[in-house]
Amino acid sequence: MMDAILTHLPVLAIVLPMLAAPLCVVLHHSRAAFVLALVVSALTFACSAGLLSQVWSLNQSGLPAFISYELGNWAPPYGIEYRVDLLSGFVMTFVSGIGMIVLAYAPASVDDEIPRSKHYLFYATYLLCMTGLLGMCVTGDLFNVFVFLEISSLSSYALISLGRSRRAPLAAFQYLILGSIGATFILIGIGLLYQMTGTLNMADIAARLPHDHAPRTILVAFSFLIIGLCVKMAVFPLHTWLPNAYTYAPSVVTCFVAATATKVSVYAFIRLIYGIITPGFAFDTLPLDSELMFFSLVGIFIASIAAIYQDNVKRLLAYSSVAQIGYMLLGISMATPTGLTGGIVHMFNHALIKGGLFMVAGCFALRLGSVQLSDWRGAGRTMPWTSLAWAIGGLGLIGVPLTVGFVSKWMLLTGAFESGRWSIGLMMLLSSLLAVVYVWRVVETLYFTEPSAAAKRATEAPLSMLIPTYVLIFATLVFGVWTPWSAGIAHQAAIALLGVTP
Repeated sequence: MMDAILTHLPVLAIVLPMLAAPLCVVLHHSRAAFVLALVVSALTFACSAGLLSQVWSLNQSGLPAFISYELGNWAPPYGIEYRVDLLSGFVMTFVSGIGMIVLAYAPASVDDEIPRSKHYLFYATYLLCMTGLLGMCVTGDLFNVFVFLEISSLSSYALISLGRSRRAPLAAFQYLILGSIGATFILIGIGLLYQMTGTLNMADIAARLPHDHAPRTILVAFSFLIIGLCVKMAVFPLHTWLPNAYTYAPSVVTCFVAATATKVSVYAFIRLIYGIITPGFAFDTLPLDSELMFFSLVGIFIASIAAIYQDNVKRLLAYSSVAQIGYMLLGISMATPTGLTGGIVHMFNHALIKGGLFMVAGCFALRLGSVQLSDWRGAGRTMPWTSLAWAIGGLGLIGVPLTVGFVSKWMLLTGAFESGRWSIGLMMLLSSLLAVVYVWRVVETLYFTEPSAAAKRATEAPLSMLIPTYVLIFATLVFGVWTPWSAGIAHQAAIALLGVTP
């Protein structure tokens, strides 16, 4: 029985939340839907962790470090293949884990920000979003990547529109328009690749593509795929949907989407560059590395400067997310083991940091009724534990030693210096100073100003929200000191993608 379960873990991680979503609608009850969603998310996390453990064992034993699952017993490339390697197992594990933690955090925030009549719909849509994100990680079929991407995107639009502000539906609509444009670009690219190769299996596409003298159709296909994924990742200057989406969505939605959605799109981008296009063609034949570095650095500086001038804390964190995506792209564009490791581990580290900080913002929103920085004045005196969580998470965002932010930024700096890109390393150091400014603005407001009227009346956030928040905040310290699991797996995944000997 256990062997059968272990064999079917790749599909169980997708089927469990997918089947639970309509069950939440059938239950039509807020508390029952929450319990079902929480149990299913925990089981999904267990499936993902089990897959990662299996793949890690294969890697350590010297065997091919991936698990292949044939849907309907149709062998690839004729059938759809689910393939889990170190990178996909790593991303699945932290996406499902954060999804579970955010769900545990959700009830008080959902009660405060979402009409009770829509609670069961929220939990159903949340599970559908998780299904899409995990499906993108596990599938080895390029068209399935598009299908799961749209499942997660459509669910995200619905979740964002649940915000209590009248601007929430407008933000969701703006995201829908830009997201649909990005999805259309991706679909066109997939169609052109299918036209040229006659297959949709990603490993088979890579084997059939003529990388030395690629015809124009292949170049156009890659261009459509890259631009479409850059929209989904919110890469500057294609990021315009993200600030409003994060700002006006319900707090619990922002926590989940900010910590997972863009990271899975980055994962898909890595698969495209290193699994299909190949680094040699992308960075040697095409000048993609210099272009990615340019837009990454410009995005880091412009988004960080924009964050400094925000009074809405959720918008501040949203612009910070655009900047952090730039760091991930820098690592991807370096195409070295150290640089790529830094980019991969920064996905995980930023998910912890930004998920935790948005949870802090949700705690303040519950007690202060606002996420405007001016209303947070002096809240460090009445909400000390919530304020401390912001201070610790902010240190990680800056990249202070003993936090996860330092680990990934140090690897990115090392990768830049190893490849002779000293100017990029120096600009990364300078950009971290901008993070100090916008993080300190919030710390100064919380601890060194006279309390606002809302802060004087406030009480500490409930334990049901503080405990999940501190799970992520403390994780930024744990994985900042103990790195074999995060950075170790990221390094093994990086050398596998690059095809180099450890």
